[in-house]
Amino acid sequence: MSLLEIKDLNVYYGNIHAIKDISLIVEKGEIVSLIGANGAGKTTTLQTISGIIRAKSGQIIYHDKDITKMKAHIILKEGIAQVPEGRRIFSHLTVYDNLMLGSYSIKDSMESKKREIAQIYERFPRLEERQKQLAGTLSGGEQQMLAIGRAIMSRPEILILDEPSMGLAPLLVKEIFEIIKDLNKNNNTTILLVEQNAKMALSIADRAYVLETGKIIKEGNAKDLLNDDIVRKAYLGA
Repeated sequence: MSLLEIKDLNVYYGNIHAIKDISLIVEKGEIVSLIGANGAGKTTTLQTISGIIRAKSGQIIYHDKDITKMKAHIILKEGIAQVPEGRRIFSHLTVYDNLMLGSYSIKDSMESKKREIAQIYERFPRLEERQKQLAGTLSGGEQQMLAIGRAIMSRPEILILDEPSMGLAPLLVKEIFEIIKDLNKNNNTTILLVEQNAKMALSIADRAYVLETGKIIKEGNAKDLLNDDIVRKAYLGA
């Protein structure tokens, strides 16, 4: 049984059929990427998995449990955390308070949570340097690190990342992708990734799905898709 399985998912915005009978799987320990043009349905898919948007039909199965109708905060407690597009940090709160809020679903001692924040600081030294700083004053890259750190504080088994490189300079994009690989390899975190930089996404993913107007039109090994002529012409600028 896959760690996460989507079966025949359909999502509507009013009369608009945004997601059309898509099915996909994510195995434990994988990095799986969703690529496609703007408006293809990538973010909608992620938000439906997270419980932010409700599916019209189909199933989302996690650990052999149907979570399709679960509320978002329950899905978070089950072990699926999302880093949203645009980061959505609490700009008027400090870095430390943002991280602490990430652990609200964890019933544990304050000392235990502080130890986990210390581990976040080891991974993101710049956050420690700015722990008392208001999050809204951070650079874009630092805000992305904070958003990832906040999600890690919920101890997710699956981390969903929506456009983590958006608006970042190339050097910071490379750093963020190194962080993603490290979380997957050394933190045993399964990753579901939506990323506008399709070449980067495919270069670190194990498998990938290509969405077009709400449908999956291709799927397979990420390296194979990276060398697929149709994918290269449509999404890689080749």
